[in-house]
Amino acid sequence: MGGSAPWIHPSSIIDEGATIGNDTKIWHFSHIMENVSIGSKCILGQNIMIGRDVKIGSGCKIQNNVSIYSGVILEDNVFCGPSCVFTNVLNPRAHLDRKNEFQKTYVRHGATIGANATILCGIEIGRFSFIGAGSVVISSVESHALMVGNPARRVGWVSESGDTLNEELVCPRTGQQYTLDLENGLTRNYEIDGV
Repeated sequence: MGGSAPWIHPSSIIDEGATIGNDTKIWHFSHIMENVSIGSKCILGQNIMIGRDVKIGSGCKIQNNVSIYSGVILEDNVFCGPSCVFTNVLNPRAHLDRKNEFQKTYVRHGATIGANATILCGIEIGRFSFIGAGSVVISSVESHALMVGNPARRVGWVSESGDTLNEELVCPRTGQQYTLDLENGLTRNYEIDGV
């Protein structure tokens, strides 16, 4: 497979049973709990907590002060901005044990979650979608959707490079053309742009 062994700052704690891919870096004061799987070439900033059984794909960047709780699954190349928040129970109470109510949250390939955004559990964040800073996402998000506000609403579409598409659904940076299909959402039109 190649690559270098993961680099882990001495102040971080890695529990038994966690697996970490090559070329991944884990910075100060982080805690990776048991049975976590982290892919290769990830960067985890300082003060990160990854809960039991969480799966994180390759190429992910998780900025400072993020906790990813049991039930959350990040696919490859997901960006989690500083202090973004995930939940795993809809109606938590301190005096009630609701671990049997944890819900799955899927963050699909290439999605971006902005700083201080909150993601409620039991939903799916679509491929290459972009969640604006401070947004509160309470329902599933389409691929390539640009979401802002509380509650978050779609205000546009973004390309694979994260740029807002124009009215013709063309990326201003790359010239890539996208197509909106009511059944499948937004997809890149490879036949037209050839990129």
